[in-house]
Amino acid sequence: MNFAISRRKFLAGSVAIGALAGTSMAATAQEAVTLKLSAVFSEQDIRAGMVKMFAEELKDGFKVEAFFGGTLFKQGTELVALQRGNLQMGNIAPQDIAKQIPEWSVLTSAYLFRDAAHVRAFFASDIGAEFKAMAEEKAGVHILGPTYFGARQVGLKSDKKITTPADLSGVKLRMPGGDAWQFLGEALGANPVPMAYAEVYTGLQTGAIDGQDNPLPNVKNMKFYEVMSQIVMTSHLIGYDLLTISAEVWKGLSPEQQAKVQAAADKAMQWSEEQHLAHEKTLLEEFKAAGLQIYEPDVAAFRKFAQEKYLASDLAKSWPEGILDKVAAL
Repeated sequence: MNFAISRRKFLAGSVAIGALAGTSMAATAQEAVTLKLSAVFSEQDIRAGMVKMFAEELKDGFKVEAFFGGTLFKQGTELVALQRGNLQMGNIAPQDIAKQIPEWSVLTSAYLFRDAAHVRAFFASDIGAEFKAMAEEKAGVHILGPTYFGARQVGLKSDKKITTPADLSGVKLRMPGGDAWQFLGEALGANPVPMAYAEVYTGLQTGAIDGQDNPLPNVKNMKFYEVMSQIVMTSHLIGYDLLTISAEVWKGLSPEQQAKVQAAADKAMQWSEEQHLAHEKTLLEEFKAAGLQIYEPDVAAFRKFAQEKYLASDLAKSWPEGILDKVAAL
């Protein structure tokens, strides 16, 4: 009798344990995938809205934890954080990838892309796929797509009119740190000065620099227009970063999860691009109303000067043969 009771208790207990185990396994299967994302732009930036839209699209099955303003990882360190497994996603500058993959420096060169649509067309093309595969193999990141943030224009404190690169000779033009950025300043005919983004306003105010180059939305966000007299519409670089995910994390997702992440990224990036393009148009009128001189220089002269500088540099030695013509043909 006692044996029968003990056996019944044992069987009941086994069923209960099995039920608990099943519940635990189900919970594990339904647990959201956490994607920690780092970006250097502020939470007021249009691209922060892009990230929030991306997170909302993925709310079922994923948990996107976004950190803005470089609060989690400083500018230029996100790529290494992805590679070390300390971060799952990042909005990475192509210049950072170029530091590790020399061939990528062509994608940071002046006057390569015509506009936002051209950047998008490149990354959707066969040659763009080759560069993305290169980044995945050599840098360990999977690229979801480009995040456009505006064409870079030259903004100056002085009122000297700029028509050709020769007019920028001796001008102390703030550029971000790093060889690729500094060379870009030289390719415009200026004297590049490395300076942290947060120090640019004071640098213009005190005369430590004569000018800076940034897309119009950045000029607005950082209030650079308050200490500038003019904007030269050189459009020398179509500003974009890359929404990336660790290649290891990407490969660990199922095909269905990958498709969901890509679709969410595509929707959010398209929205952000449209917002930036519209914002650039309204900002031109706003800056004119604020008293800034805004004009277009001899862009053909700037393009010719810049491309000749690049082709004669050591940077171009690593570029795939015929890459400029292939990109131009897209």
